[in-house]
Amino acid sequence: MANTLSTMQPLGTAAPDFRLPDSKGGSVALDDFKDASALLVVFMCNHCPFVQHVLPEFARLAKEYQSRGVAIVGISSNDVQSYPEDGPARMAELSEAKGLTFPYLFDESQEVARAYGAACTPDFYLFDGSRRLVYRGQMDDSRPGNSRPVTGADLCAALDAVLAGQPVSDDQKPSLGCNIKWKPGNEPDYFTR
Repeated sequence: MANTLSTMQPLGTAAPDFRLPDSKGGSVALDDFKDASALLVVFMCNHCPFVQHVLPEFARLAKEYQSRGVAIVGISSNDVQSYPEDGPARMAELSEAKGLTFPYLFDESQEVARAYGAACTPDFYLFDGSRRLVYRGQMDDSRPGNSRPVTGADLCAALDAVLAGQPVSDDQKPSLGCNIKWKPGNEPDYFTR
């Protein structure tokens, strides 16, 4: 597993548009969330140990914040030729097994990951009601093997601020995880720098 930091896209960036298939046979677009008070986009996948480490707590937090008006979407952008466990059928199985309450989308072309500047899994992007980026970075400082509890503290602080109409702190730490598994020749410039 290659440990990769998120790219920390500029705050204030507009949410890039997308329309992607979900793990249940439908499709989901950015515009589907236009009435939500905030949107959290999470780049994730099935096989990454960093995602597996935080997923139980993230699933719980997602349910809580969805009940408070936050729209949440997970996106898997990995090359499924090399990582078949990250493909749509297995995504549907994971979604069911873990009780995920948010859409889990498949970015086969990897264009959405490139548009968002996603580099690792998990990679969190929180947008306010105007769909401007207000938080990007880690869920918390827990990592597989570091003995720190998974709390979601960093992400929850940002979500709470947005929901309260308050500014999100600029003190944001990059997420750390497995690199997105790019198709050969598809690696974005920011990934190879």
